[in-house]
Amino acid sequence: MENVRDLMTPIQEYLQPNQTLHDAIILMNKYRLNTLPVVDASEKLIGVFTRSVLYQQLLLNKEMETSIGKFIKKDIGTISEDITVEELEKQIAVSEVGTGFVVDKTGKPIGVIDKADAVKSYLQKTQLLTEQLKWKSLLQTVIENSYDGFVMVNEKGNITFVSPSLIELFDLNPKEIEEVPIDSIFPHFELTKVFKTGIAEISDFMEIKGINYIVHRIPVYQEDQIIGAIGKIVYRQLQEVRERFRSYEKLEKQNDVATKKAETSRFTFDEILSHNSQMEKLFRSGMKAAKGKTTIMIRGESGTGKELFAHAIHSASNRKNGPFITVNCAAIPEHLLESEFFGYEEGAFTGAKQKGKVGKFEMADGGTLFLDEVGDMSLQLQAKLLRVLQEREFYRVGGTNRVSVDVRIITATHQKLEEMVEAGKFREDLFYRLNVISIEIPSLRKRKEDILQLSHAFISELNKQNGTSIIGWDPLVEQALMEYDWPGNVRELRNVFERAMVFAENGMISLEDLPDYLLKKIGMSIFLEEENENCDKTLLEKAEEMAIKVALKKSDGNKSKACKLLGISRSVLYDKLKKYDDIKIP
Repeated sequence: MENVRDLMTPIQEYLQPNQTLHDAIILMNKYRLNTLPVVDASEKLIGVFTRSVLYQQLLLNKEMETSIGKFIKKDIGTISEDITVEELEKQIAVSEVGTGFVVDKTGKPIGVIDKADAVKSYLQKTQLLTEQLKWKSLLQTVIENSYDGFVMVNEKGNITFVSPSLIELFDLNPKEIEEVPIDSIFPHFELTKVFKTGIAEISDFMEIKGINYIVHRIPVYQEDQIIGAIGKIVYRQLQEVRERFRSYEKLEKQNDVATKKAETSRFTFDEILSHNSQMEKLFRSGMKAAKGKTTIMIRGESGTGKELFAHAIHSASNRKNGPFITVNCAAIPEHLLESEFFGYEEGAFTGAKQKGKVGKFEMADGGTLFLDEVGDMSLQLQAKLLRVLQEREFYRVGGTNRVSVDVRIITATHQKLEEMVEAGKFREDLFYRLNVISIEIPSLRKRKEDILQLSHAFISELNKQNGTSIIGWDPLVEQALMEYDWPGNVRELRNVFERAMVFAENGMISLEDLPDYLLKKIGMSIFLEEENENCDKTLLEKAEEMAIKVALKKSDGNKSKACKLLGISRSVLYDKLKKYDDIKIP
């Protein structure tokens, strides 16, 4: 018979009444628990200390070195290590703190189990068919060892069980799918096919949120009769799908190579994500400017997406079927820039290719030439570029024949070219030639409403690129994303997600997966760093403010519910809202 030890999470560290609020923060973060066991000198369980009580004390401006002794909840039930799962379900159902601590015969806590674990166990046990079904042991093994998703239907094709991971992956409401035909919820699974074929099979490669997955379709028999089917959804690169995954990645790489060889734009305005009114205005301006031949200068801080904008302008222009050629003026050595721009003839210089080389201007003939970081060009090359813009022709390096081209120029820079003109570092005549239409892309800190939309997009993109299976983040991560100023703009946001998705566990990004520099910058490292024993008032206030914001978000702005979550009175909450007048109520 299944024992509670099979379901509990072992614990090896506890709190004692003389320990502090700071100790509690460290332990909660370390074990990701909302409720901690408190023991006496003989390590016997005497109560618990909860996260809601911790938030309450922070909101009351308690010092971090305050003892937890008088805040312990003592009227708790314990779970014997010897009880069965059936007995456990009854006990945990009446637990007020939502968490049960397993104790040995001496009363020492040895593990923890929460209501979610009990409910999961109950679903697994009750959804298994009767003892006489031959496939009971097989189904139980599948449920217990399924690392990804699991769905079960009866002989009518109606859903009888869906695993929590699958519900989360597809953003479903559990109450709305009970006894519903599976083909109306997951038609792409094609699970009911096995009722006709009677044969287990595996699906083709599919995708959601950038996560690649396949479906194992398995018919369930009782004697010679099919009485249901199960679908096992695999998306975490288990051994069964690795070969398919390698084939898929190989095909993707081949497509990428073909795209690069095509030398054309890869993005449109529809693919630039933004809810910001200024950005939407720029989209309209960009699409209007795209229809002409005039040179366009895209300006903005590094990482704002200037190259993306250039691609979109080309895609919206009459030249969209022509080439889109990029030159990063900051990445090419000065002595090679001229030959890169204009090409060279055979034998033009030592090391030149025998047949010469076509330059970027010729490659862009009939299309668009995008000059990124144009402010890094030398004055000598600026003069030659100006001549090409005026005359629409040039000489190759070492050549004597004129080469005529029809090229539209788009430039980008993060530098203040007006100041460079004043300092004599950029030609005034070239500046006015390039700056006919100027588009200034705002920094990410000025359009924070785009952060979450971009974050979702990066998760899908990076899941597909790196083979990860991340489906979201916890509320504190969202708080951190919105409070940070993003000096590196959209590029930095993408890099932060790429790093966090590598370290994230259980498909969710948590606060500790974000870079330390980001957390320190916004003062949220208080919950992660052990060395903060002497936290100053500023950090305490940030923790207090953060707790209020999280509570208001969870309660959808309902102040009474927020007070309940925080364990404070309405009058205290209103005082705090007045203190932190920048808190926006949802």
